[in-house]
Amino acid sequence: MRKIILAAAAGAAALTLSACSEKTEDAAAETADSAMADTSANAEAAGEAVDGAADATAETATDAAAVSTDAAAAAEADVQDESTAEAKAD
Repeated sequence: MRKIILAAAAGAAALTLSACSEKTEDAAAETADSAMADTSANAEAAGEAVDGAADATAETATDAAAVSTDAAAAAEADVQDESTAEAKAD
């Protein structure tokens, strides 16, 4: 009789542990899914930030090129005694 009670107790303990283990596995899977979603969202946000920075850099470079062209035309106009429009046309 004592062996039957010990076997039943051991069986109950095994079932309890397996239920806890299943809950732990479910929680771990949920945590992993959440981390993956967060990583994806952060990667997307970083990509958008990089795109924005690239656009701003391109716009700044275009503006700098225009200023440089205007300055070169003004210098040429002064040297060749002509208007800035004529210097740009050259």
